[in-house]
Amino acid sequence: MRQHRVPLILLAYLAIFPLGAVVPGVLGVLQKAASVFPEWLQVYLLWFTDTYLLNLMILVLMWVTIGSAWNLIAGYTGQVSFGDAAFFGTGAYAAGLLSTKLGLSAWWGFLVGGPLAVLVAFPFGWICFRLRGAYFALATLALNEVMRHIATIWQSLTKGMVGIMIMPTFVSKLPYYYIALGLAVLSIVCIEIVVNSRWGYYFISIREDQDAAESMGIDTHYYKMVSLCIAACLTGLAGAFWMNYNGSIDPRSVFSLHDISIMAILVGIVGGVSTTYGPAVGAFIMVAVSEVFRTGGFGMLEGLARMTNSPATEVVAKYVKEAHALSFGLLVIVIILFLPNGVVGDWPRLKRALWPWSGKKA
Repeated sequence: MRQHRVPLILLAYLAIFPLGAVVPGVLGVLQKAASVFPEWLQVYLLWFTDTYLLNLMILVLMWVTIGSAWNLIAGYTGQVSFGDAAFFGTGAYAAGLLSTKLGLSAWWGFLVGGPLAVLVAFPFGWICFRLRGAYFALATLALNEVMRHIATIWQSLTKGMVGIMIMPTFVSKLPYYYIALGLAVLSIVCIEIVVNSRWGYYFISIREDQDAAESMGIDTHYYKMVSLCIAACLTGLAGAFWMNYNGSIDPRSVFSLHDISIMAILVGIVGGVSTTYGPAVGAFIMVAVSEVFRTGGFGMLEGLARMTNSPATEVVAKYVKEAHALSFGLLVIVIILFLPNGVVGDWPRLKRALWPWSGKKA
């Protein structure tokens, strides 16, 4: 229970604090607290009443779900996958088609998106799990392209590159925030339960030595299928959420290798492969890094260029905005060299490096 204390405190913080933006009673309590901590309340009001910052939190929580799913199949089971975009896009299109073709609410996509992603994963895994290592990873790349081309060519169903657009259900971002939070918690709890069950021990044994696991009587093909189907279901749920939140999708965006599959891998690697809370930390870091570069330091570089009227600063701001992919690569290199187990996996080492005096006894 002690190892879950900090995550539980953070979960309570994430669940309760946004209510202050809409619930008068909660806001009143916070205003009383402002007499003691005025700066704290200002930070709170900025974070949870600003739609841009709330949008970032929603993205972080969505990537917690996707990263946790990838961590199960790649981190715990040892099957490196680039196929998250295929499952994410399947869930997104399932929700969108329910609305455009059947006239149902796209929220029913939560009931359909996950199972449909499993239906895509099942035949693929049944065939391709006979491959190992890089060959399986290449097969998942092919799955992404197959699904993207299907969504592009089947115009009578998917409208091709035009994509699907629906009306958002909520004007406020707060309901989406809580739905994303629920998905993130569901994914972490699901992974925690699975990993600490008999299935989890089988997954880890397959990762460590598949031949030895087979010699002990473990049906490695079956348990790799189980891991893949759970991961696909969670990723499909995230895709269904994205359809409802974003309101529009197209094959290029939801079946994107870079924006979905590679991002999922980076979330897992940076946060910590084979750790329960690694994807949560990795999601926060990757979304923050991506947004810093995409916006040029949240617009600060452009503001500095206008204040100083400096052409050189304008050039720097321009190239910083275009360098987010380069920043991902540099971040991964740093993580591999200095924190090979990710931030969570190598937290004791990172803690000693940042606070060398914390481990010393008086």
